[in-house]
Amino acid sequence: MTPLLPISAARVFCDGIFSEPRLAHPEGVAVHHDGSIWCGTEAGDLLRIAPDGASLARMAGTGGFLLGIAFDAGGNCFACDLKHAAVFRYDALHRSMERFAASGIRVPNYPVVDAARGVLYVSDSRGAGNAGPGVYRFDLQTGAGGVWCEAPMQFANGMALAPGGGGLYVVESDAACVTYVPILADGSAGVPRVLIEGVRTVPDGLAVGPDGTIYISCYEPSRIYRWSSAAGLAVLIEDPCATILAHPTNIALKADKMYTANLGRWHISEIDLSGI
Repeated sequence: MTPLLPISAARVFCDGIFSEPRLAHPEGVAVHHDGSIWCGTEAGDLLRIAPDGASLARMAGTGGFLLGIAFDAGGNCFACDLKHAAVFRYDALHRSMERFAASGIRVPNYPVVDAARGVLYVSDSRGAGNAGPGVYRFDLQTGAGGVWCEAPMQFANGMALAPGGGGLYVVESDAACVTYVPILADGSAGVPRVLIEGVRTVPDGLAVGPDGTIYISCYEPSRIYRWSSAAGLAVLIEDPCATILAHPTNIALKADKMYTANLGRWHISEIDLSGI
């Protein structure tokens, strides 16, 4: 597929290779309500990047390895930690980071806040070649919870709520697909079904635009897809040199810009979507 956007539509938004704190191999990225861009690092640092990308600050840390992150309406940040096999919560009021939930989860990878139901969905990647229940659910206030979707998934990864909140999109990295899990009236998980196939080769992150368009970032190759029910699957942008987009993992949207974490380097990228 020919990409819809040239690589010139992407730029380094914040270069942290020599910064203090260092922006070391970010995996998670999210947009704060004040317009700033937050990310996590391999050292367990939770970083805030100014809206213009000119500065960054360490907000808190776990001493582990942060994966996906997500905000609630109050600006609190939920962060998945690989080393500790737990979800941490950054308290915006007290500016502190505390262990929030675990309850048997093996590889907590990506959190999704469902404010309407008062819950947090968290994907459990479990490890390569270890298919099993892929989504946990925790109470947003107490952290109590456990397995939500019992259906086996192959390395559940990035997730997003469907428009209207009626279901959850889940990337299955080892199956190279996006699965849709309905959320039933009582809040339980419905029967999952594969929604998008042909995502090559290692899909990782997921974001949904205001019009329902689904964006899928790939760890390998350094590529981002766009999908809609009307147009199907297309390559949005790709970096064959893996320098501007360097193994993009999670992605986040702000107006007509997309921000990507780059696990292969030390920066956050910005992609201008106004050309499509």
